[in-house]
Amino acid sequence: MGRLRRSRAHHARRDVQRGARTRVRTRDLDMIQLIDLDPKNRAALEAQPIDYEKPGLAQHYCVECAKYYETDAALQSHWRSKVHKRRCKQLREPAYTIEEAERAAGLGRETRQPPPPHQSSTTEMMSVLEGV
Repeated sequence: MGRLRRSRAHHARRDVQRGARTRVRTRDLDMIQLIDLDPKNRAALEAQPIDYEKPGLAQHYCVECAKYYETDAALQSHWRSKVHKRRCKQLREPAYTIEEAERAAGLGRETRQPPPPHQSSTTEMMSVLEGV
């Protein structure tokens, strides 16, 4: 009996470790908003000295996406792409604060009024009987 062909009905990933790598991870949105988009830091990032270790000698850098590009033409086409426009739209929204994150996790203090204390069923029945 020969070897059975592998079923291709599902789209399970063969290489889970490859997806878990962080080598292609870029800076988070809150770091870009707070640090990189500051006018002083932005000017320094756009005019970096020549670095032989980085792509394009670190001369073609997109501040919003925190990526280096090989040529100026690649950077210009990136600025026209959907990926860059989507990232700019995400950066226009304000970053979450620590208090908002704690509230979402259920750790913070609520600002609304607490509900009135609940009466037990026996006290409700007594008040109904007294009213009769």
